[in-house]
Amino acid sequence: MAAWVLSECGLRPLPRLIPKPRTGLLSNHNSRSSIKLPLGVVNKKIESSAGFNQIWFDGAAAKSNKRSSKDWGLKVSVPLQIATLDGAEEMNSGLRNDNSEEFDPSAPPPFGLADIRAAIPKHCWVKNPWKSMSYVVRDVVIVFGLAATAAALNNWIVWPLYWAAQGTMFWALFVLGHDCGHGSFSNNHKLNSVVGHILHSSILVPYNGWRISHRTHHQNHGHVENDESWHPLPEKIYRSLDAATKSLRFTVPFPLLAYPFYLWSRSPGKTGSHYDPNSDLFVPNERKDIITSTACWIAMVGLLVGLSCTIGPMQVLKLYGVPYWIFVMWLDFVTYLHHHGHEEKLPWYRGKAWSYLRGGLTTIDRDYGWINNIHHDIGTHVIHHLFPQIPHYNLIEATEAAKPVLGKYYRDPKKSGPIPFHLVDTLVESLKKDHYVSDTGDVLFYQTDPQLVGSSQEK
Repeated sequence: MAAWVLSECGLRPLPRLIPKPRTGLLSNHNSRSSIKLPLGVVNKKIESSAGFNQIWFDGAAAKSNKRSSKDWGLKVSVPLQIATLDGAEEMNSGLRNDNSEEFDPSAPPPFGLADIRAAIPKHCWVKNPWKSMSYVVRDVVIVFGLAATAAALNNWIVWPLYWAAQGTMFWALFVLGHDCGHGSFSNNHKLNSVVGHILHSSILVPYNGWRISHRTHHQNHGHVENDESWHPLPEKIYRSLDAATKSLRFTVPFPLLAYPFYLWSRSPGKTGSHYDPNSDLFVPNERKDIITSTACWIAMVGLLVGLSCTIGPMQVLKLYGVPYWIFVMWLDFVTYLHHHGHEEKLPWYRGKAWSYLRGGLTTIDRDYGWINNIHHDIGTHVIHHLFPQIPHYNLIEATEAAKPVLGKYYRDPKKSGPIPFHLVDTLVESLKKDHYVSDTGDVLFYQTDPQLVGSSQEK
């Protein structure tokens, strides 16, 4: 992709002026030329056909994107992208007239991450650990209250209601642990780690293993090969799957039960386990973290075994086992629909076409009705993906502030009733048509396997 500059006054691409920058923002790698930016375009996103160089920064202070052995927070931050103007003439063909009727969601956006960041009020970035802990206390009290009530009443009219409610609360606990992993829970890394381990271990999620792979998901969102969560299968991998695997992957309810299996063995075409410190998911200095979270997971399994011996396995199944699988269904349901199922075909990228911004703009906000408050507004997903350091309780305000900048690149979610039943149809329709992407090309859209659709219709 050619690099380009577009000011708010409609300036044409500028010629190369300086052979090598003095700012230090560009690395020596892949740096062929640079420019002086006129006033008014310093915040614009510039991309190059040779790729872009990034500086990752968190909050107002710039930081290098290095891992440390005690990196407790999930530091996925915003890249400041600066690149060359070579081939700027070619880029003009990709520019879009905002007044045109047809909108191409795969066209490079006429704004940069800095423009979006500048539109979000400063207080939205502030993390309040007391407020975060209040949500933890609220959810934990509800979880124990539901369990005590169901155990006391112990009848088959109450149990289904309990399973639905408690499974949803397990999902709410996951979201709070998710905030700990991002570092949006607080600025205290140890507090984030302790709370994250307690919350995630209680619902059989290996905190550090998940935290690190989820960081990979955010840093590579929208990339066909490098994304980690619900990414498309390239056609070659898709064709290599046997019929049973295809059917399980694309037929409800089986995709909604995938998460525990993903934790053990990841997605098709990828290897490794979230429990194995030697997995290729992790680098050597993260192994101690994986051992810690796996040990916590084993301790929770041991606690459940002990409870089974004390109160009986059937009671543990009713109090914990069934809600656990409801939680898994919530997790797969929500995470899938944040990246699939929009009525407008949305792009996926690879190679030079991908950028952090373009990948993040393919995520989708969803409205879950009454569930929005229960699961901590995780449906406000676009801004969360671009700026995961924003606390969940500020995401709605941040999204509203950013919408004028995002324009048509933001897609307002369909309004939900009290319970988001409408999203079930969205899920089913997406699974019927979103099967694989091409093995070639840099801007890709899902394709449909007519044989799979035909076989499912016959059933």
